[in-house]
Amino acid sequence: MKKENKFQQDDVISKIKEMVPGCIVMKNDPTYIQGIPDITVIKGARCALLEVKRSANASHRPNQDYYVKLIRNQGGYASFVYPENVDTVLNETKHFLEQE
Repeated sequence: MKKENKFQQDDVISKIKEMVPGCIVMKNDPTYIQGIPDITVIKGARCALLEVKRSANASHRPNQDYYVKLIRNQGGYASFVYPENVDTVLNETKHFLEQE
């Protein structure tokens, strides 16, 4: 099993850059807002936030569920992403960012 930071770089950030040409991908500072998702992806006026986990059963830190739900409720896309769902989440992210 890959370490979380290796999975984040190789399987999430690199792939989303390939799937959504011209997007901006930023790694968020976990010490600035505790619980904010790890990655922000921006394409035009849309943004998606992804919280990277090492596996589907990895524990969630305080506030992570809160921010994912908040972003979704405000019309954005947010999700937990881990090896078991990476293809689905990246496809959903691509679809959301490329909507007119």
